[in-house]
Amino acid sequence: MKTAYDIIIRPVITEQSMEATELKKYVFLVAESANKTEIKKAVSEIFGVKVEKVTTIRMDGKLKRQGRYPTGRTASYKKAVVKLTADSKTIEFFEGMV
Repeated sequence: MKTAYDIIIRPVITEQSMEATELKKYVFLVAESANKTEIKKAVSEIFGVKVEKVTTIRMDGKLKRQGRYPTGRTASYKKAVVKLTADSKTIEFFEGMV
């Protein structure tokens, strides 16, 4: 059985994701086999917040040159955008980065 830490791999720290924290939206890299219900439970268990909505995105790996050989591919991954309820507290991990 998967634990919450197996589902949530790491947060995604980009300019766009940091701007979304003002709207209580947080972006995480998640396990490719995880569904929205599992992600919602994992985020609420790890950070102690109330989750309103989860949106998931499957990202294909990018084509990259690999020396002499024409193309290789970076790893594919799945990310989730988690929106918290209005009465929920914020996630402290993201507060110092904005």
